Amino acid sequence: MNIFSKNIFFLLSFLLTFSFGKAQAQSRTKVNFGADWEFKREETPAQDWEKVTIPHTARLEKLVVIKQFQGTSWYQKKFKTAISKDQKAFIYFEGVMQEADVWINDKKVTNHKGGYLPFTVDVTPYLNANNENTIKVKVNNEDNPDFLPGKPIKDLDFNYYGGIYRNVYFITTSKLHITDAVNANKVASGGLYVNFRNINKTEASGTVQVHLQNDFDAEQKASLKFILTDNKGKKTEIKSDNFSVKPNTDFVLTQNISVANPKLWSIHNPNLYKLEVQIISNNKVVDSYSEKIGIRKSEIKADGYYLNDEKIYITGTNEHQEYPYLGYAISDEAQYRDAVKIKNAGFDFVRMSHYPHAEAFLNACDELGILVMNSLTGWQFFGGEQFQKSAYQDIRDMARRDRNHPSIVFWEASLNETNMSPEFMKEATKTLKEELPFDHNYSASWIDNDNYDIFIPARQHAKAPDYWTKYNKGNRKIFIAEYGDWEYYAQNAGFNQTEFANLKEEERTSRQLRSAGEKRLLQQAYNFQEASNSNRKGASTIGEANWVMFDYNRGYSPDLESSGISDIFRIPKFAYYFYQSQRDAKVVLDKKLFSGPMVNIANFWTPESPLNVTVYSNCDEVALYVNDILISKQKPTVNNNSDKLEHAPFIFKVTAFQAGTLRAEGFIKGKKVASNTVKTPEKASKIELSYDLSSVKINLEFPDMVFVYAKITDANGTVIPTATNEVTFALSEGNSEIIGQNPVQAEAGIATIILKTKDLKKKIVLKATSNNLQENTITITK
Repeated sequence: MNIFSKNIFFLLSFLLTFSFGKAQAQSRTKVNFGADWEFKREETPAQDWEKVTIPHTARLEKLVVIKQFQGTSWYQKKFKTAISKDQKAFIYFEGVMQEADVWINDKKVTNHKGGYLPFTVDVTPYLNANNENTIKVKVNNEDNPDFLPGKPIKDLDFNYYGGIYRNVYFITTSKLHITDAVNANKVASGGLYVNFRNINKTEASGTVQVHLQNDFDAEQKASLKFILTDNKGKKTEIKSDNFSVKPNTDFVLTQNISVANPKLWSIHNPNLYKLEVQIISNNKVVDSYSEKIGIRKSEIKADGYYLNDEKIYITGTNEHQEYPYLGYAISDEAQYRDAVKIKNAGFDFVRMSHYPHAEAFLNACDELGILVMNSLTGWQFFGGEQFQKSAYQDIRDMARRDRNHPSIVFWEASLNETNMSPEFMKEATKTLKEELPFDHNYSASWIDNDNYDIFIPARQHAKAPDYWTKYNKGNRKIFIAEYGDWEYYAQNAGFNQTEFANLKEEERTSRQLRSAGEKRLLQQAYNFQEASNSNRKGASTIGEANWVMFDYNRGYSPDLESSGISDIFRIPKFAYYFYQSQRDAKVVLDKKLFSGPMVNIANFWTPESPLNVTVYSNCDEVALYVNDILISKQKPTVNNNSDKLEHAPFIFKVTAFQAGTLRAEGFIKGKKVASNTVKTPEKASKIELSYDLSSVKINLEFPDMVFVYAKITDANGTVIPTATNEVTFALSEGNSEIIGQNPVQAEAGIATIILKTKDLKKKIVLKATSNNLQENTITITK
């Protein structure tokens, strides 16, 4: 089952359970609890309650967030549920930003601090016998130094947005049940913990640890059945010995497990298994719990990083999970689309910057073959005793929530760019190792400290390039966790100073909006190229993550941080294609994703365009044509700033501009395998409309959001890269709304809005108009 069918499945399970009463009373159900909420902000007491659906942000913000909402909000929902005397009921919150107080039927149930990790509320004792219930949640996202991130938003390098911004689920179980991981009361317990320690091509063996709770007043005798199903439907079943659980207590069972001829999870073949664990009592299944898992061998050795005994250099990026206007409150499908974009860009790794991301995003990384560095919330702030206690608890909760994801290979159990005390670092890694006690769960810190397994600096943290090229600490390796931005923005630490000595400061930086023009976008791409090439010259460097995938907002700055290789609307810049060219042409990925040979011309081909034409490609040779006349067919341009890359760019020297067509053709072993064309833009004539699905269909039942792009083109369909026309969007049919400024001014030829669908039971019709341009209409159907 994938993330897009789970809501329907859980809804059906819920309906079946309560339709048939006691016959199904022992079945576990998990229902999306996001519909039919009411919301209001405390700052507007006269405001009527607004009907909303979860995920929800406390306030829609402007594109550039200035004076972001911080304060108290209220959510409430009336609901009915009927559970038997042998059942339990829970409400699971994936994420509430950032302090939550929860009441059930006017009785306070819990207080939870911290916005990036989940919590579960046992509502069983608070439910009304008459089946009419009300939940109220008070949410506050004001600055608080007692828990992470601790630093005030006005000084923070990202924004955290208010509201119940991740999914909420209503869960029912038997009183004898498998527990929720983050609510466990024992170290390294809660839910399922799967660990394969001995892995080869013929067999994988390890253990599954299961944490059970018996809330009956009598001892319960039971056994567990483990059902492991591969992606072809082949099942492996194992049954535990019988056991007893004393009344009102918990029990941990560890089961040995072995899989013959395992299908290993990797970045190119992310094979997943479904593991279902059933509790069997009195010959009946009284509870079942399932997760998708992967079997893979992740190791750091003396000479580098190995995945399934294959040495790889890890190429990745950093990502903030925000959307324009909506902040963090996006659908599972939108999370998945961002992961697809990361994979399509040529990356096989992402660092969670600077907090644990949504569960749907991690699920996508599992399915797409993206390695992950999971990260503790933090940035340049080290608080007092209560803050540090909160950090240790967040490490536990992060490890328990995410420990079964095959994608996660590194754990950043440290506070990013924070001067942590030696005592804190020792306790943080001790806490992580308690929760993840087995080998190859590698801890990471930006401080080179013996408590951690990996050193993960940003390039600007010391004098370039000696501290990574000469790093030698044995098996403790270095991973460049951030590069390409700050060292060019603030330190101007590019190596090619002679060639670029005439650049202005704003031209040298990697912080470039799409509207900055060819010269500056090419410089941004070159900066990333130069830094990436330099990173690879260190013998102890096992990988890198550029800063950053998408442009984003920062609390401390009144503008967008624009060093993304795609803008905040996920539209690629030239640098995107540089990274895409670094994936080998022989790699074959899922048909929904980019794979194979590629070629891209980084030039708009206007009279102002550079005559040194840069082409990014993973081919052996590239031929460039101007108006069908061959300029040159050549191999990559290799120099001191491209000699360690997988695929150096191709630089062609064109003697003079001629309006018309640039065409690049890529060849491997003499055979043409890819091509790309750029045309000189003519007069703006029309609007072309499109929307981005990134291989993920719009959710038919629950709210979803997609980017809609209005391209300003000439009569031939060529985007006008300097166009700033104002575009007006209008809906004529469909259950949806336009999110964002409307009308909106195009940037670099494209005007963008977010279309938020409430469901997709009927078609959506959207029109875009602009003065003196031919309008366009698109229809979106299921």
